[in-house]
Amino acid sequence: MKKKLAGFLVALACSAMGPVQASASDDAAAIPVQTLIPNMHGKSLTTPTAAGAWGNTVFFGAGGTSPAPYSDNTDGAAALGIGLGNPYNSLGLQVTFVSIDLTEWEEYSMSLHLHRQLDCGCGVAVGVENIMLTEGGDSESSHYIVFSQVLQGEDYENGNGASKLHYSIGAGTNRYGQKSDADVEAGKSRYGTYVFGNISYELFNEFNAILDWNGINLNAGISKTFFVSNVPLGVSLGLADLTDNSGDQVRFIFGVGTGFKL
Repeated sequence: MKKKLAGFLVALACSAMGPVQASASDDAAAIPVQTLIPNMHGKSLTTPTAAGAWGNTVFFGAGGTSPAPYSDNTDGAAALGIGLGNPYNSLGLQVTFVSIDLTEWEEYSMSLHLHRQLDCGCGVAVGVENIMLTEGGDSESSHYIVFSQVLQGEDYENGNGASKLHYSIGAGTNRYGQKSDADVEAGKSRYGTYVFGNISYELFNEFNAILDWNGINLNAGISKTFFVSNVPLGVSLGLADLTDNSGDQVRFIFGVGTGFKL
């Protein structure tokens, strides 16, 4: 389960990066003028987008699921990372360290996300998740490539110069297509699609509604970025495993992320 949760947490932690970067005038000046920019709320639940932290931004977050698949227990993870470079002039690199054991704090992994933003309001990224730094754990490394688009046009404008509609599509290995042994023992097929995607739409100029297919199952939820004393706080809530492709029941997933520029 933790290999799926770690990917969810990294995606969640990134939800707070948009307003952090936009508040830094030096880096914002490097962003090409576009008709519409991404809105400030989270764009996905358990899958990557082509956006990422950059410009010496530090971020951290925590999240969990209740219950864990084939369990009555709640499970969770925590992340700390940094974004380097500039994806508008060259490349951005997001480096994330994840604790996948919040009971003993003995299992850690690392994820890398290399991203490039283009003038068309779109971006591309490649990455690897869950490079184990310690022994133990049930995580496997997963590689992926993803394309994201900010929809342009006055029909999508939210009144603040940002777009209401965003989507991403990508393909990956391991967690994006290989189900757990528990799934197979429960009579489910071994493999998923290895293709993933997400779509988000801003409702009432307040939060994003999100649909998210991670190659194994469908998830749905909402994400909103709050500001507490000018510090962004991204919060995501959702329901995971909405089909019977994997897992034994619908699960509640939750998380929070924030960040700041050095």
